[in-house]
Amino acid sequence: MARHKLSEAGLKRIDKAGIYSDGDGLFLRVRKGGSRQWFFIYKRDGKRTELGLGGYGQGTAPVSLVLAREKAEAFRQRLARGEELRVESKPAPRVITFEHCMNELLKAKEGNWKNAKHKAQWEMTLKEYAKPLHALPVADIALGDVKECLLPHWQKRPETADRLRSRIQAVIDYGIAHEWRTAGNPARWRGLLDKVMPKRQKLSRGHHAALAYADTPKMIAKLRQSTGTAARAVEFLALTATRSGEVRGAKFPEIDTKAKTWTIPAERMKAGKEHVVPLTDRALALVEIMRQRATSDLVFGGDVEDRPISDTAMTKALRLASPDKTATLHGLRSSFRDWCGDCTSFERDVAEAALAHTIRDKTEAAYRRATALEKRRELMTAWEAYLA
Repeated sequence: MARHKLSEAGLKRIDKAGIYSDGDGLFLRVRKGGSRQWFFIYKRDGKRTELGLGGYGQGTAPVSLVLAREKAEAFRQRLARGEELRVESKPAPRVITFEHCMNELLKAKEGNWKNAKHKAQWEMTLKEYAKPLHALPVADIALGDVKECLLPHWQKRPETADRLRSRIQAVIDYGIAHEWRTAGNPARWRGLLDKVMPKRQKLSRGHHAALAYADTPKMIAKLRQSTGTAARAVEFLALTATRSGEVRGAKFPEIDTKAKTWTIPAERMKAGKEHVVPLTDRALALVEIMRQRATSDLVFGGDVEDRPISDTAMTKALRLASPDKTATLHGLRSSFRDWCGDCTSFERDVAEAALAHTIRDKTEAAYRRATALEKRRELMTAWEAYLA
């Protein structure tokens, strides 16, 4: 029988599950998830025996094509001498699964979560969406395994898919750090998954449908016809260009009516840094309206005592008032940013500071903290005038 049917270049091109022969008993098994294992098959006295030779290009001891051929040739020589091919009995090595790695990582992060919601999001993403990886040895997870795990969410829930990929990468990195895996990380985006994942349909404003800024005054006018807490919260969100969670968690002690500022604590900010928001006259008026109704420190309290208004209630209020029924709360930040760029002469840095976007340059960040508040106040006052 012919030997050396396979080649390194050919092996890299194999993308279908199956069994591929190199000749004279040496085979490569490619599984659906992408894992690849060498094995040697021989028959003696009518009995067929299969011996594993290790994984190709993966695992803690990857076996190359050259090494697989050496192992196979050693077996052939022993068979030719009439020797029995006995595999020495060794204790089975402990298999560290993705699930074990995941649970250990979650334990290690205990105490480092931003808040309870952040912890719950990580746990849900990994325990539910990453379930197809749970039983796989972390050492053997291949690019195809990660791809298959991401595909159900890739087009319909792109933000969820991105978070899932990032958290899978974190779990596998944890396994690599503990030497439970020697190969690279197949959940890495650049140079790996970006080459194999299908292209998504592009959204003009990221993943959150945004109301055109030309329609925001109509939306505000409609909101002001309502007396409900949700409508007041959405208007406050629009006036401050902040995030839904920041508004829902707002408390009266955070508002300084004399300085006309709202100081959002670090634990409620996405970047984990305290953010001071300059408040316009209308924003302060909304705070006073809500103070008259308040039964707790929460500015926008919900139906349940000591609980904020729900995100769902705010979204419903927005869409009742909005000409565009697909608009989202987060999209109002895009509406504000587009207006800044198209209709004002304010510096880009001022608009970015108003949105509390992180600045990587430390010198620039320090300068902006020292100078941007009053400039942002001017910007937000102009935004209020436009909305009115």
